[in-house]
Amino acid sequence: QVQLVESGGGSVQAGGSLRLSCATYSYSINCMGWFRQAPGKEREGVATIDSIGSTSYADSVKGRFTISQDNAKNTLYLQMNSLKPEDTAMYYCAAEPWNYCSGGRRETDFPYWGQGTQVTVSS
Repeated sequence: QVQLVESGGGSVQAGGSLRLSCATYSYSINCMGWFRQAPGKEREGVATIDSIGSTSYADSVKGRFTISQDNAKNTLYLQMNSLKPEDTAMYYCAAEPWNYCSGGRRETDFPYWGQGTQVTVSS
């Protein structure tokens, strides 16, 4: 069983920054990702990273968001800069322990999910 606990969400004005964290109470997770879901919209993949450091980003966040991980702390991060109102959503951390990331950011690739942390960006 993999437990994931997100933190770091909050409210910020457009142009601001936030850093999300996801504590993983497990070892040897091969692929982790951040997803988000805005009200009335489907959940979308934001970014993924695997155990060898390969990353993938949605076009909407490229150049603004950075996914990273601290293996010593078993923690996943999402640094979000130049935030826009359209980034407002519930953000979820997800884990796939066994396989490397496919690059497709499909939520069906991830069997384990955190409870989510809210990010609100005002204009």
